[in-house]
Amino acid sequence: MREARAEDARTEARRLIRDLLGEERPDSGVLLREAGATLGADRVARCAELARGAPLTRRSTELAALAGLLVGTRDLGGRWWRRSRGGKLPAPDELLGTATAIEPWTDLTVLETLAVWIADDVADEVWGRPAGVTDLNSWQAEDRIELPGDAAPGQRVVVSFDAGGRLDAVVLGRPDGSLGSNLDFDSLRYSRPAEAQWSWSVAAGLGPHPLEEDPDPYAQPVDAAAAEILRVWALRHGASAGQGGEPWRVRGDVIAAIERVDWMWRSGEWFAWWRAAAALADDEADRLAARLEEMADES
Repeated sequence: MREARAEDARTEARRLIRDLLGEERPDSGVLLREAGATLGADRVARCAELARGAPLTRRSTELAALAGLLVGTRDLGGRWWRRSRGGKLPAPDELLGTATAIEPWTDLTVLETLAVWIADDVADEVWGRPAGVTDLNSWQAEDRIELPGDAAPGQRVVVSFDAGGRLDAVVLGRPDGSLGSNLDFDSLRYSRPAEAQWSWSVAAGLGPHPLEEDPDPYAQPVDAAAAEILRVWALRHGASAGQGGEPWRVRGDVIAAIERVDWMWRSGEWFAWWRAAAALADDEADRLAARLEEMADES
């Protein structure tokens, strides 16, 4: 059942990425070529530089952000990159150049921050600025936002819940004559950049995603003993021989195996495996040792 859900997600992601980028199974070369034609060679070279600087297990996330920026730039035009955002916020080009995290997005990378900005800007362009923000971790529908002063019964008010994510709140008259609202969850939608970011991440997967590097980080050898411990663990806990693959010799082998096993759709014990496998792929020896020790303690 979990594997079926994983494949359903990939099928939907491929459909979206095909509609947005013209590719069902995109790779990093396709993305950089398409982005270069829209964003310009200098911007894309800088984006690729930032992606190269990320851990290998995060590279797909950086490229997914670039996919969002590509689609958003097609919608808003190159002027978006040069336009100041007001207050202390820099223009996108400035942020890309300095690569310095800014509040309140310090938990995101620079490319992820830019992807948030363009996803929201396209959403505002299409549906208007939201009247409020809500958290869909709670599915309570009633009175989740403060209504604008000109609200009237029957009116639909745009509400933000995520980067590029919007839904409507329907204004209602209450029996006491006051106004309230109900969130219409059926109206939930995402802007095209947000859809592109999600669909790239799922359709392209964790990788490997080469970016014309010498030496190739995916070709770097890994700790053979640790790799075999993790590969055998995966096979013993439900991964098929094809998913586990041949013995992992280089970092690219580990990345490919993590992608194949669909660990997120498996039981909770796989989270510890992911953390250890990610440390192996990212060449973080201290973290790997700690994660393997945790797995041994839990077994």
